[in-house]
Amino acid sequence: MWIFLPDSFLSVVDKCDTSGQTLLVRGRRKGDIEQVFPDAAVQSGGGTDYAYRARIDRNEVAEAIAASIKNIRYPNFKNEVDDQDRHDAYLAVWSAMYRYQNLK
Repeated sequence: MWIFLPDSFLSVVDKCDTSGQTLLVRGRRKGDIEQVFPDAAVQSGGGTDYAYRARIDRNEVAEAIAASIKNIRYPNFKNEVDDQDRHDAYLAVWSAMYRYQNLK
């Protein structure tokens, strides 16, 4: 699952935890994971396309994302993104999905 927040972008997957208790939260920019999970033990590098990753309890992930949704207080998401580079990246995704919407 990709999660776009005004101050972080996360990819959350169920990968390599046979217990099923944790999820792998991945980020592309330093600090994105910590924005949502301040106590996360974030690892960098590792040879994958995501530069940062942390294994986080599944319930903690669900609670943090639910809290983000409950705390929405803006009428326009793109206008909430202060970092210009992040805004431009999000706008590129928005544009791609707008084109996708009009394919059928």
